[in-house]
Amino acid sequence: MNGLDWNQLRAFAVTVETGSLSAAARKLGLTQPTLSRQVAALEEALDVTLFERLGKRLAPTQAGLDLVDHVYAMQAAADAMVLAASGHSQAVEGIVSISATDAVAVHLLPPVLGRIRAEAPALRLEIITSNSLSDLRRREADIAIRHVRPQEPELVARLIREAEAGFYAAESWLRQHGTPRELTDLAGADFVGFDREGRFIRHLQGMGLPVTEANFSLMTENSVAAWEMVRAGLGVGVMMTDIAGRMDGLVRLLPDLPSIRFPVWLVTHRELKTSIRIRIVYDILAEELGRSGAAAPG
Repeated sequence: MNGLDWNQLRAFAVTVETGSLSAAARKLGLTQPTLSRQVAALEEALDVTLFERLGKRLAPTQAGLDLVDHVYAMQAAADAMVLAASGHSQAVEGIVSISATDAVAVHLLPPVLGRIRAEAPALRLEIITSNSLSDLRRREADIAIRHVRPQEPELVARLIREAEAGFYAAESWLRQHGTPRELTDLAGADFVGFDREGRFIRHLQGMGLPVTEANFSLMTENSVAAWEMVRAGLGVGVMMTDIAGRMDGLVRLLPDLPSIRFPVWLVTHRELKTSIRIRIVYDILAEELGRSGAAAPG
């Protein structure tokens, strides 16, 4: 064996991850016959059987399991090399990718991006709208706006500030249901929820609000869609005060109730902190989103 083909190794690793040749081919943008040939060629080169078929799925053999960790290590080393090379780049040009929630991307980022474009016009900005945490170590994004502190030692984060949220409803909802005077008045209200796992419900219960799944007839992970449902009078929602204050027709409920507070973190990879283009974008984001009334998690 004179050497290994990285395409074959990657085909093998992704097939392990997905459990089928068809799913792996879709993920890699290949045809299934092409990916199948790559896996077969790797088995021939290594003289081992990497998979066995279990019904419609492929399961890695013990040899496959023993070898796939080495492929993952090779991928991690390759990612680290790309990060290191990117970190040493001092050109104020190229692409900088920013991961943020849909709400941040729609309501808060546009004016910040305008400042970045004015100060660094040669930069190209890619906005990744995702409510899940982008993996910065694998370069899914260069910078992420998050509401949780990262635990990975390879990442560096700056706590921008504490943001606030409260209960909001449309004026049309208040005309139909009346104005609540205390938290328990919302016990029978319809809410617009954000997840099926019940995290949002448990959070409200922890605040002393006796709600159950029955209160949530509408759920969506897309916060922009959720807030439009609230604006349409379909239920009560928990919204960031920074954004809700910009929307017509919304009323904050129980304004004397303490705000729901959460941290806002700006995160990047430590290697990228030495890149001038990343530094410019990172510093402007920190300054602009750190202002009162201008930050949100992502």
